[in-house]
Amino acid sequence: MKYTKHARLLAGALAAAAVAAALGGCAAAVVGGAVATGMVATDRRSTGAQLDDQNIELRASTSLAGTFGDRAHINITSFNAKVLITGEVPTEADKQQALKIVSEVQGVRSVVNELAAMPVTSLSQRSSDALITAKVKASMVDASDVFGNLFKVVTERNTVYLMGRVTQAEANRATEIARSISGVQRVVRVLEIVTEAELKPPPPTPATPASAPKT
Repeated sequence: MKYTKHARLLAGALAAAAVAAALGGCAAAVVGGAVATGMVATDRRSTGAQLDDQNIELRASTSLAGTFGDRAHINITSFNAKVLITGEVPTEADKQQALKIVSEVQGVRSVVNELAAMPVTSLSQRSSDALITAKVKASMVDASDVFGNLFKVVTERNTVYLMGRVTQAEANRATEIARSISGVQRVVRVLEIVTEAELKPPPPTPATPASAPKT
């Protein structure tokens, strides 16, 4: 795949940041490894919803770390209070326990549990996942028909997860881009699909005419 200079630079910057996060997070039992890239300029969530998602991620990660310690590698990504759990835990029972913990976090609306009962991934695997995330985001920037900032991208063991509030056309195009990246084995869409009409801002409320002053 060919990248523009801008996209290549972005890919490098994202990869460096993502790999640093993956490597730096290895000492922490829960947070780190897979990479979730957030949105800024074209995020369709309200500012309040973005803050709520950040708080959900922090509360869930803290609770999981206190429960599992260094026995597990779990990543939490929240979008509009829908939480994606990825990573590895020792047993199926641990997977269900993690689901219960996250489901009980204040503000969580629903949970998609993609944990695997298996040994934690190696640093080389996490670095590879970070690079895939960077390439997906850079390819979205390079594309002229999709806004990359609409999506959160998480990669775990060569599976790419897409989160966001998007139209069906945007979802299909982002999926196509992710599938085109070398090393991607699967794309999972954890998306909120909306129509073009739902994205239009509501019409302005007509001003109430001022009452004439009483004489």
